[in-house]
Amino acid sequence: MFLTRRTRITLLVLTLIGFAFLYVPLGIVVLNAFNKSRTFAFPPTGYTVKWWRLAWDNQGARDGLTASVKAGLGATAIALVLGTMAAFAVQRFRFFGRSTVSFLVILPIALPGIVTGIALQNAFTSVLAMNLSIWTIIIGHATFCVVIVFNNVQARLRRTGTSLEQASADLGATGWQTFRYVTFPSIRGALVAGALLAFGLSFDEIVVTNFTAPADVQTLPIWIFGNLFRPNQAPVVNVVAAVLIVLAVVPVWLAQRLTDDAAGSRL
Repeated sequence: MFLTRRTRITLLVLTLIGFAFLYVPLGIVVLNAFNKSRTFAFPPTGYTVKWWRLAWDNQGARDGLTASVKAGLGATAIALVLGTMAAFAVQRFRFFGRSTVSFLVILPIALPGIVTGIALQNAFTSVLAMNLSIWTIIIGHATFCVVIVFNNVQARLRRTGTSLEQASADLGATGWQTFRYVTFPSIRGALVAGALLAFGLSFDEIVVTNFTAPADVQTLPIWIFGNLFRPNQAPVVNVVAAVLIVLAVVPVWLAQRLTDDAAGSRL
């Protein structure tokens, strides 16, 4: 499609505005992690790394990071298993109530977090008589992380179809061999993307966590929220946020590389 020079310039300017809207605030957070002023005066009057030393020595931040990683990995593992199984059931089989099952799997992501949190807390404490722990956080996060994996895997299964799997079966491959050499390579990118999105969603969750976490367990988002408005802790919070921004680049880059390699191997 031919675009005039004015149209190209306009699109470029709009694109740059969009990127600025997304990334300039993140850049300010990273800049404030080195800001010498506790009030975050802008432009910074000086730079220092002492906030980084304080953040490293902050036991609350380290415990919150550990709890968030545990919850994220646990919820992601559950979501990969249940989401993949549900996607295969809905996409590869025809049975009564299939659309209802799909609707029920997707529903938790549409519910307000506070509603999900209250329901889970009542189920854990009143119905199941469970003590709140890291496991209740993991289960609570898994309820909506399943949706992410389910949608990614179902979309990939819908695009790939069943012709390759049928051809593999016709050539004498067992069900496990077909899954290992045909199905799994075709959905690997969707699994990686689903896992990364599920982990990120779990890591960032705060509303459901408030209702499913015990008093002695504090995830990193809860720690950040609790210390955000404390003058002595605000610089440390900015350091933690800056580290999370940088670390977020790694899994996204890996997912892109894995997806590109998988796509290239199929060509």
